[in-house]
Amino acid sequence: MMDTLLLWLQPMLVAAFTLWGSPVTWLEIAALVLSLAMVVFNILVNPLGWPLAIAASLLYFVLFWQSKLYGEASLQLFFVAVAGWGWWQWLRGTQADGSALRVRGLGTRGRVAALAALAVAWPATALLLRSTTDSDVPWWDAFPTAASVIGQWLLGRKYVENWPTWLVVNVVSVALFAYKALWLTALLYAVFVVMSVIGWRAWARMAQR
Repeated sequence: MMDTLLLWLQPMLVAAFTLWGSPVTWLEIAALVLSLAMVVFNILVNPLGWPLAIAASLLYFVLFWQSKLYGEASLQLFFVAVAGWGWWQWLRGTQADGSALRVRGLGTRGRVAALAALAVAWPATALLLRSTTDSDVPWWDAFPTAASVIGQWLLGRKYVENWPTWLVVNVVSVALFAYKALWLTALLYAVFVVMSVIGWRAWARMAQR
């Protein structure tokens, strides 16, 4: 199945240019543009960010699979599914009292629960990758994979804490993608680091209104 998909996407897998000795494909460029637009819409609390997330995730699935980043690749498929849920949440979702979702803080209990979930999910994901794939960085790959699952849920429910979660994910991912010579994607995630701080500040102000 993957061979068929790669064959179909072959025109996008051609190198557009070389960056620091490594080829950058048209697929990686397209995924970068879609991802930047997605984060801008997320910062603005605009639901159009979700369909952009679906498109970008499908492209990154192919890119990461080729680079043997199976945790990151699998995460993209999760993102596709959760983006549909997040899109619906932002359009129709409600809070516990039945009111429409709004930007708000998670609270101490929620933060502890999120950290506990990460403490379980990270080693579980790493052990799964180590035992079922040929990944050479199972623990490194597993951390942003596990943390991103939590971040995506927080984003879908409009919790401010999604942004510090993404900040940590993006910092780790910059190093991971640089190690894999995915330079354009590493640069993208470096931009995401800055955008995470911007989003955090913007949503924190919204939550105080």
